[in-house]
Amino acid sequence: MSFDITKLVDPPMPSYTFALYSRDLFEKSKFKDYDSLLENKIARSQARAKHLAWILESGNVTRPHESKRDNGNVPKTTSVQFLNAEYIATFNLGTDDHKFKRYLLVDTGSDLVWWQCGPCSKNKCYEQKNEPLYDLTKSRTYQKVNCRAQSTKCLLRPKIIECSSYENTCVYDYNYEDGGRTKGWIAEDVITFVLDQKTERILFGCGRDQTSGKPFDGDFSGIAGLGRRRAGGYSLPSQFGADIMAICLPDFFTTGKSTISFHISPFKRKTSAKLLPNPALPLFYFVNLFKVFINDKEVPLPRNIGNDMNSRYFVDTGATFSFFPKGIYKVFRDTFRKEAGFPLYKSPPSQFDTCYKADPGVAPDFPTVKMYFGQQKPENLLFLAERLVVVHQQGLFCLAFMSWKNPVTIIGSYQLQGVGLTFDTATDTLSFDIDACGAD
Repeated sequence: MSFDITKLVDPPMPSYTFALYSRDLFEKSKFKDYDSLLENKIARSQARAKHLAWILESGNVTRPHESKRDNGNVPKTTSVQFLNAEYIATFNLGTDDHKFKRYLLVDTGSDLVWWQCGPCSKNKCYEQKNEPLYDLTKSRTYQKVNCRAQSTKCLLRPKIIECSSYENTCVYDYNYEDGGRTKGWIAEDVITFVLDQKTERILFGCGRDQTSGKPFDGDFSGIAGLGRRRAGGYSLPSQFGADIMAICLPDFFTTGKSTISFHISPFKRKTSAKLLPNPALPLFYFVNLFKVFINDKEVPLPRNIGNDMNSRYFVDTGATFSFFPKGIYKVFRDTFRKEAGFPLYKSPPSQFDTCYKADPGVAPDFPTVKMYFGQQKPENLLFLAERLVVVHQQGLFCLAFMSWKNPVTIIGSYQLQGVGLTFDTATDTLSFDIDACGAD
């Protein structure tokens, strides 16, 4: 399995619009077949769910972690973030004379935008497979943030970002749950939009040390946080001042391109959910899930939770599969089995508990899932066709939902493949456009 990344050519796109690809496209060469690639995705999803469970239980997105100060350049404590994400976007940094194309993981559960920043000290940057290292000395538009003279650009956060007395540097130190770590300082550079040559200055983490922890994957050069817009945030929606973020998630394992855009949405907005605030977890996109059906059989949800302002349901593009609390999942699974109506496979892969064996060349008809938000009306319906309900692995068709002990439900990216998502924080809505993009 392999794909030549150099063949990816992004056509000129309007301002605030970026090309988006499945992470699988960049990772195919590492795996011998589809099943081994899928197993890696499953493991990544379970690791993310484990860390999300910790965050949700603590009500905090940071955790103290003792670390030594490096010549006054890094904080005394660090945060623990979650790295696993499923999509990569391309960004053009700098201006024509020194333009850098970056492949960055995009994550709706993260805030900071960062990428590797050279020239690097010996053994401090990991090898990038698809692009040369960004060199701050060659960018005429690069500027390091002075945390005293430019205090509004150094968004101090206990144990995450600090103003160092060493050259008044705004330093950051992030740890990720898989052991990865990035350290550096906050700086500025420009994103250039090719079609109209418009530029936008953004603040980013200039990653000076990415090898103090577990090595990062060389398929990308950093991470672009897409967390919910808020005052004093580093995420792209916050920095662009964009109430609207529109994203269509390409199908897994496809070479097709999709887009992510800000300020405007190209997608229809006929069906929608309400975005709910959660002050304890302001980055996340919580929604008012109301009812769930498998075919026409309702799966009972806890009373009133769907309209609770401290919602227990959120959309996470970084989680591969959707997760239900253990009790809800059991009812959901049992209802699915009854509606499927044919014998279970007795020895399913360890990650799944509901699988079916079909004759070669035969694709059985599986139940569909309907999710209603706020009210049981067509304008509040997210319809999941069977291809978004089951996943094919090792010659089996398995239910593509998982259970966990946390009382919160995650709607993951497998269920949102091909769906045009419009996040509108001005109207607090999340709209769905089914089959807005798909496999190529």
